[in-house]
Amino acid sequence: MAIFFIAEIGINHNGQMDIAKQLIDVAKEAGCDAVKFQKRTIDVVYSKELLDSPRESPWGTTQRQQKEGLEFGQKEYEEIDRYCRQIGIEWLASAWDIPSQKFLRQFKLKYNKVASAMIVDKALLKEIASEGRHTFISTGMTEPEHIDEAVAIFKEAKCPYELMHCVSVYPMEDEDANLNCIKTLKDRYKCDVGYSGHEVGIAVSYAAAALGITSLERHITLSRAMYGSDQAASLEPSGLRMLVGAVRKIEKAMGNGVLGFHEKEVSISQKLRAHIGGEHKKVIGKG
Repeated sequence: MAIFFIAEIGINHNGQMDIAKQLIDVAKEAGCDAVKFQKRTIDVVYSKELLDSPRESPWGTTQRQQKEGLEFGQKEYEEIDRYCRQIGIEWLASAWDIPSQKFLRQFKLKYNKVASAMIVDKALLKEIASEGRHTFISTGMTEPEHIDEAVAIFKEAKCPYELMHCVSVYPMEDEDANLNCIKTLKDRYKCDVGYSGHEVGIAVSYAAAALGITSLERHITLSRAMYGSDQAASLEPSGLRMLVGAVRKIEKAMGNGVLGFHEKEVSISQKLRAHIGGEHKKVIGKG
């Protein structure tokens, strides 16, 4: 089974539909399977005190203006849905609150996503699991008991899911990746496990691909110099193309793990061992 590749646009569109479409195009051209956004109900996710506090941004001088400037609504998501269907790529979004999850339901998406920040919100998890759609669950900022509780909710709802190993630091240092957690998650929960990366560069994601992940998610951007807290941990178009291409090669290179004579080695063996007598000449390649 090929690794399911998710290009996380998140809020890197900076509230502009033309940037969102450019990023969707980048993901499609690179060979990604899906793009992902984030959906928040501003007055549910953030307190009035925080929203009224000062923050300089392209949209104004308060936190509310900044967050509302980044948030897509009905019109924008209808256009995202139309455009993704037009060019042939799946889309999904991580909801940060129950109203946002209910909002997304209208689009009848194939997939749901639980962001690391929301894995401890049991009410939201139950709402998502009730839909029965395949759900990617990121495990950043969690203790094992948090993951236990999330998995139990999805199992009880009989909702298909896979976990995604994640370290929620933006950007993440390579030495903090702890990729061996991929095997730990597989062994503990007996389920598919993916990787959601926030590192700079692509080497860590290559290593994750070689560890048998079933999904791979990376943030993407048109330029890391653009405004936004996620831009520094994102891949630019050339990096995304390089990553997807290399991961597809890694998948092929992993093989089936069966020891034995590869059929392409037969003629080479006959040539290089021609001076040796014995049973080896009767070996037929089986690998």
